[in-house]
Amino acid sequence: MGLENFNAIEVKPSIPSGTRDFGPLQAAKRKYIFNTLENVFKLHGFQPIETPAMENLQTLNGKYGDEGDQLIFKILNSGDFMSKVPPATLIEVEEPNSKLITPYISERALRYDLTVPFARFVTMNRNDISFPFKRYQIQPVWRADRPQKGRYREFYQCDVDIIGSDSLMNEVELIQLYVEAFEKLGTTNYELRINNRKLLQGIAEQIGAADKFIELSIAIDKLDKIGWDGVVNELTNRGWDSHKITELKSLFLINGSFEEILSQLKSKLTSEIAKKGIAELETINSRLQTQDSKLTPINYKLDLALARGLSYYTGCIFEVVVNDPACTFKGSISGGGRYDDLTGIFGMPGVSGVGISFGADRIYDVMEELNLFPEGLDMSSKVLVCCIDEESLQTGLSLCSELRRKDIPCELYPSASKIKKQLDYANAKHIPFVVIIGDDERKSGIFSIKNMETGEQQKLKIEELFSCLTLNSK
Repeated sequence: MGLENFNAIEVKPSIPSGTRDFGPLQAAKRKYIFNTLENVFKLHGFQPIETPAMENLQTLNGKYGDEGDQLIFKILNSGDFMSKVPPATLIEVEEPNSKLITPYISERALRYDLTVPFARFVTMNRNDISFPFKRYQIQPVWRADRPQKGRYREFYQCDVDIIGSDSLMNEVELIQLYVEAFEKLGTTNYELRINNRKLLQGIAEQIGAADKFIELSIAIDKLDKIGWDGVVNELTNRGWDSHKITELKSLFLINGSFEEILSQLKSKLTSEIAKKGIAELETINSRLQTQDSKLTPINYKLDLALARGLSYYTGCIFEVVVNDPACTFKGSISGGGRYDDLTGIFGMPGVSGVGISFGADRIYDVMEELNLFPEGLDMSSKVLVCCIDEESLQTGLSLCSELRRKDIPCELYPSASKIKKQLDYANAKHIPFVVIIGDDERKSGIFSIKNMETGEQQKLKIEELFSCLTLNSK
């Protein structure tokens, strides 16, 4: 087929699986989430930053565990990307194995999350920021995951991090931020799950599997999805001894209140790292117990099965799940935790940080299902100026300029069409007021204004018109 014929082929419009378009109303609702979260972030003293959509592949590789690394969207090098692949490498490949040639054909990748790029940013800008540094970031990330309900290949994260301090007061503040953010969004029926990676490391040591901690974290992190049978199968397939698995299961079946679980673990775990993890959890729980009740989650618990599969977490970890029986989505809508040396891999060791990430796309789905968005978010204009004849268009244009100078959102219908057509346009866009201009209005300076909700119509002088619209735009 010739190139000219190929270009002539009609292409059916589509978007990649796991991505979405957003119309005006959807975009307005998403903007509402971003603005609400951003306002809460600012109230806590966080400052905004932005990082590029793509990072060097070596920046991202090895930071998310084996499974996470496989979900990184890699970008082919420009030009003849195969030119740098050694011929011997291609000859050695008996079966298709992209991992062998990836280093030669891809030097960059789309960011997987906002935390690793943030650590890179801190390292590169260490002389220009003050520590502890509190940043927020609202940007999209990409993961080559299998799309399903609540899981997308392109989605937004809304992150807050505090880096340069190992104080547990930072964890307490982030929990307070959770409470304030979800209260403002209206998603108050949730469960905050808390754990500590040091505690999980102590459990691994207790059963003689300290060298398999990453395997343990990955498997346990799937417990709520695949159950204990699935976890047992995964660990067995990885070569775990059945006695170790039995001992592991007995520890994870400990239940009770936050304090009761920690008390039982104290009597069972002897390693220093386990003791440190328990002490950190006790401190956080104690701080929450003494806080104003409005700043303490109504429903928070210690969840030993919470592992957060990302390998850079080292201390307290968090996850928020929807707990509303009216909501069909039951996954996490936020998560995060403490990382003690993420900047070390970029040449800045010994800098501890902690952060949480709000999954804006999942929060959107939950709020949409529970009808939590306020009305009127899709209202782009407060006023539509309608002109009956061509001569009135210039007057309408001038009126719109005056309204905008008074911060009243408005628009001019661009032609002197039939008034019904113009009113239908206002109704379709949920514009609450219409100003009608014809020959009489031009000559008298008295304008007809119609309330599209009530149908009430009145004639007002220009200053009265401004006062009326200003009052109704608040």
